[in-house]
This record gives sequence, structure tokens and C-alpha cells, in this order.
Amino acid sequence: MNQPNALHHIAISTGDIKKQIEFFSDVLGMELIALYWMHGAEGAWHGFMKLGEAAVAFVFIPENAKLETKIGVTHPGNGAGTSVPGTLQHLSLNVDTMADMLALRDRIRSRGIPVMGPVHHGFCSSIYFAGPENLTLELSTNDGANDLLDHDGTWIDKEVVKLAGISDEELERYRNPAAYEAPAAPVPQPAYDASKPQMGYPIDMLQQMLSTPDEVITEMVSDTTPPGK
Repeated sequence: MNQPNALHHIAISTGDIKKQIEFFSDVLGMELIALYWMHGAEGAWHGFMKLGEAAVAFVFIPENAKLETKIGVTHPGNGAGTSVPGTLQHLSLNVDTMADMLALRDRIRSRGIPVMGPVHHGFCSSIYFAGPENLTLELSTNDGANDLLDHDGTWIDKEVVKLAGISDEELERYRNPAAYEAPAAPVPQPAYDASKPQMGYPIDMLQQMLSTPDEVITEMVSDTTPPGK
């Protein structure tokens, strides 16, 4: 299957990784499963909190704590707030049942943190609250709701489709992505093209990375030895 099939992890920048670990462990009951020097990023730490078969991850870089938070620019402040394109607008964590969600609502409130909801959206129900460093957080369940994944188009609003500039042909393509069969030989790394999305390295460094064979990058950056051994 040539498509992603689950969330592996979502990474969130932090200036205080201990505060985030404490919150996600105590308030939400999530388990810390990894905390180590981030591979290939000097001075950075990476922490992972277990989320079923996936994880919520935090990236601490010392310079993070020096950056200024501006609600409506760097952080949305709430589930309907604005933030700079490409930043995290909110993080929604799944629970299986409405009973589970309401029990977690009680747990969160027992830690002195206000929670709004539940709010019923049709395809799911949610509660909303805030996390450290102005994170906007949500817990959601599909229990008792219409199935978002039923693929019948019930939750595709034709008015919004039109406002987004999506044609009928494009909508059909988006709802039925083309299959892809991997070739026998790997596709070579494309050359730098400013019109394509690029990682935020200096251009000279990025061009050097793009010209470096995959196996060299793998050898240079990988580190599979657990720090606890």
C-alpha cells in the first residue's frame, strides 16, 4: 500500500520539555517512552509520549525558550484561532468511547485545568482544553457518531469545495488518489527547485545534502543504540 496508514508521531516544539512531559503524564495519563539527544540536531532533545500505537513527541532546542509567543501568530490560542501557515493549529487525541472522554474530562479538571464540552460535530464529539506553552488540545471520539471514514462524501461541503477553488475533477482525484507502483530501481533525488517545498536549511547546505547519496545520509545521521544501555 503506497500511502501512510497511521500516525507515527506528531512533533511539537518546546522550551520546557519537563513541563510538557509532566502535563501529558499526569493530566492525560500518557506514558513517557523515549527521551534522548535528538539524532543529527546538536543540543536538541527528543521526548516521546505513547499514544496507542503512535506518539506525541516534543523537540527541545535551547533557542526555543528565547522565542516570543504571539497568540494569533505563532499560536492560535484556541481551536478557532489563527496561526502562521505550517504551524500546529491544534492537537486532537482519540479516545474510543464517550464514557472514556468524559472520564478524561474529569481527570483533566481534577488537575485544575478548565475543559469545554463535549461538543458534537456529527462525525465525532470533542472536548477542548489548553496545554503548556499555549498548546490548543482536543480529545475526540467517534462513539455514537457518523463514521468520518465511510467515504460516502457526507462530510464534504460543496460550498466549501467551491470557495477553496477545487473543481469537480480535482475533488474526484482528491477522494480517489492515484495508485503508485514503486519502480524496480529507486527514484533519484531531485535537484533543488525553489518552486517545490524544501526543508529549512541554508540553501548551500540543502544543496549539498541533496547531492549526498541516501546511504551516506543514513550512515551519518542514524543512531540505533538505546541511551539506557
